[in-house]
Amino acid sequence: MKNVAELFTLPVTESAYSYADYMLLMEKVVAENRTTGPNQSDDLSYYTKLNLARMQRLNKKVTISEELKEMVGQISVPQTWYILTEAWCGDAAQNIPVLAAAALSNPSITVKLLLRDENPELMDAYLTNGGRSIPKLIAVDHEFNELFTWGPRPAGAQELMLQQKANPAKSLKEFVEDIQRWYIADKTESVQKEMVEILEGVFAEK
Repeated sequence: MKNVAELFTLPVTESAYSYADYMLLMEKVVAENRTTGPNQSDDLSYYTKLNLARMQRLNKKVTISEELKEMVGQISVPQTWYILTEAWCGDAAQNIPVLAAAALSNPSITVKLLLRDENPELMDAYLTNGGRSIPKLIAVDHEFNELFTWGPRPAGAQELMLQQKANPAKSLKEFVEDIQRWYIADKTESVQKEMVEILEGVFAEK
């Protein structure tokens, strides 16, 4: 278990959003026809609007499996699940509501969201294949000992991403549609199974 307190400085922790406040931020940037982060474009604003609708739908409809509920329920150590994200990120919109619903069922877990581009040092400590891929979940205890990480997407979606990078035959729009179809078919099962496996590993180490 490594201590990552140097990454979670006061400016970082003070910039974190509760899940409810992050949803309000999403609503605000959509109302202003923009997104989070320094890069602004019509496409990113469009994807942000879609993401807000997806998150609102999942907030109402996501069902956490009994297996994941049981694993989360066994957590007794107070901890914070920090999630690096941005409003324009489609993978974040598909996965964060699931992670939040699972975590918020246990009062020992606090969920906090951090904007990736406002926290480059933290993001750069958790790169995926050298890239600043999000969402990225970093679970820490009250002393900022790293408990586990997850992200940026379930293995099946990650494989689609790697295939696209290796052979970018499809346009960004076509690829986004492919990923969306994958998530619709998956019905949040993969992220939930992966979280069960991670938590099983955490408990096995004790």
